[in-house]
Amino acid sequence: MSELILSGKFVYGRAFEDREGYIVIKDGTIKEIGAEGGVEGAIKGFIIPSLINAHTHIGDSVAKEPDFMPLEVLVGPGGFKERILAETPYEVLLNAMKDTISDIFGCGTQLFGDFREGGLMGVNALKAAFEASGIKTRMKMKIFGRPGPDDADIDTDAILGAADGIGMSSTADCSWDLLKDLADAARSRGKVFALHAGERNTADIEDAIELEPDFIVHLTKASRKHFQRMYDKDIGAVVCLRSNMVTGMGVPPIREMLDSGLIVAVGTDNVMLNSPDIFHEMEFISKLLRLDEREILKMCTWNSARILKEDKIGLIEEGMRANLVVIRADTPNMRSVRNWLRGVVRRATRADIGAILYEGEPFKPFLRPQLPGF
Repeated sequence: MSELILSGKFVYGRAFEDREGYIVIKDGTIKEIGAEGGVEGAIKGFIIPSLINAHTHIGDSVAKEPDFMPLEVLVGPGGFKERILAETPYEVLLNAMKDTISDIFGCGTQLFGDFREGGLMGVNALKAAFEASGIKTRMKMKIFGRPGPDDADIDTDAILGAADGIGMSSTADCSWDLLKDLADAARSRGKVFALHAGERNTADIEDAIELEPDFIVHLTKASRKHFQRMYDKDIGAVVCLRSNMVTGMGVPPIREMLDSGLIVAVGTDNVMLNSPDIFHEMEFISKLLRLDEREILKMCTWNSARILKEDKIGLIEEGMRANLVVIRADTPNMRSVRNWLRGVVRRATRADIGAILYEGEPFKPFLRPQLPGF
């Protein structure tokens, strides 16, 4: 692969330091980073690590925007979502997931972690959709499977052999023995075990922590006491603010999670409720909670990479893989932004993406004109 140079403003290293200069990419890796002056990049703009969506359910792409209903009726055992998935023909499900995968890429996201329902068949269906999407050379996914609702004889080894780990519902929805067996099986194979907790109430939080998962999703009802226990056990948190708002579950206490030292990542959750667009998630978090923009961008990149067990993406520094997004500075939306990083977090959209780089290879975003010189 030939050398490629980017130039503009970017965030450097784990502190997400605001810099201006150039980035040299070779063989898919960031080889050199220099200060402003003397080097003109072939692609210019505001440069950020590629976005990472730490929690999705893309199987429910077949049932977007359902009526408002109680959470347990919407996504609980035997609820609306489970019935829709059971009734949907395989090809319809496959095509809906394929569309969502393309949509995820178009939003500047190059890695997503999906909690996949439906047992081994569900895992294989998502893999087939990923293959059929044609995005395989442009992004990655992590699949966290689970036993299907009708699995009388659960083949945990088969699910773990096909998936990157196990992603379960609340401890209130499953037997303790099953959850313990799945957690132990995932750990024994060096794979991820994760689950939802603290979304509806506090009843399932202590049990979830006791299982010592890699991360817990939601935690809208959790307290500093829970976060301290999670920190002590090295358990990460994934928040899905827009999803919690639309289901009426409240706003996750993100500031308290961060203050407790947790690694906090961001996901968009069910596609039936929200577009899988991390730009929207960043804007909501920023404007509702008024967190520092560096912290928010870090949650949507480096923190999410760590949650999903990826250590070579999510940062702009020498030696990291060149998975990057270049935001144009000359669009009507981004022109005249005075603080570029704040502008990216609070107002940038997929329409402002000028280029998406995966493993150092640049792609034009969908339905967007290319950058000058691109």
